[in-house]
Amino acid sequence: MKFGIEFVPDSNISKIVALTQLAEENGFENVWITDHYNNRNVYATLTAIALNTKIIKMGTGVTNAVLISPAWTAAAIQTINEISKGRAILGIGAGDKATFAKLGLSFEKPLTRIKEAVQAIKTLHQGKKLDFEGSVFTFKGAKLGFQTPKHNCGAMLKNKAVKAAKKAAKGKGEPMVCDVCGKPITTDTIINKIPIYMGAQGPKMLALAGQLADGVLINASHPKDFESAIKNIKEGAESAGRSLNDIDITAYASFSADQDSNAAKNAAAIVVAFITVGSPPIVLDRHGIKKEDVDKINEALGKGDFGAVAQSVTPEMFEAFTIAGNADYCIERIKGLEKIGVNQVVVGSPIGPDKKSAIKYIAENIIKPFKL
Repeated sequence: MKFGIEFVPDSNISKIVALTQLAEENGFENVWITDHYNNRNVYATLTAIALNTKIIKMGTGVTNAVLISPAWTAAAIQTINEISKGRAILGIGAGDKATFAKLGLSFEKPLTRIKEAVQAIKTLHQGKKLDFEGSVFTFKGAKLGFQTPKHNCGAMLKNKAVKAAKKAAKGKGEPMVCDVCGKPITTDTIINKIPIYMGAQGPKMLALAGQLADGVLINASHPKDFESAIKNIKEGAESAGRSLNDIDITAYASFSADQDSNAAKNAAAIVVAFITVGSPPIVLDRHGIKKEDVDKINEALGKGDFGAVAQSVTPEMFEAFTIAGNADYCIERIKGLEKIGVNQVVVGSPIGPDKKSAIKYIAENIIKPFKL
């Protein structure tokens, strides 16, 4: 089981960097930065993180192909990959329909848009010229002017090493040796690829992720919500001649951990309330959540009474939409996700009553037992 962490750049970037450094020091493998127009820019935030960390991988959690062209996204994440020395991950999804409406943007053909965007980004990252006329996007000879090649050991490569490998493949000279692993750098051992994770919820988007993506980010916390999701991903993977084992299935979960279980739950209450009111009836029914209880939250939200909102969250809602409690409880919940096929848990908002304390508590009491 891998562990990532999510930060929303709604506070000073220096604070996000400090929290990421703390997460890196405490064994978190990935950090995901949310991309929303009204927060700090995701790529500026990732740049600061890249310059101030050493080993943690970093990604957009998630960007979209409505606000930003896939060509711009391809260049931006490749720039982050260069700055971070090969630690970038691209998280991309359909986006938020309600947000697009506020910006005067339409939300058309989301499945086709993401499919074409991912295909375009992959081509651009390979250094190839992109000539493509799809249902949503058209590219006429687009090409990135730089690449971020890595050796298969993970070491970033300089242009002279790549050129030497290409010449050697044509029988002109010898390849250079990797400074990290000591093995020859050949065209077969050069990787021009940044992992692409798709944010997906619906059956068709999950199946598409199975066809195209290196990983899937699923906004869910309970094994029940992964049963059908993993089935959809597997069907998509098999239709493309892939194995489910090739895909990192990630629970992008609301998470709150503290030695005091009640404190952990109280910290998560507002997040759980918003997840609840945004969930479709089929999901509410799956978890036995009553409509009248959801109506109470909506009524309190309408009045702006967040105290009442928090008090209206039921035990069924906590169980369904967050992993909130002490270490023993969180471990059992994560084991349930692992058993059903989840490979990574992203510790999402609120993380805990106090983020710094929660990061240390999670690392020592939750991550460490999974690594033993």
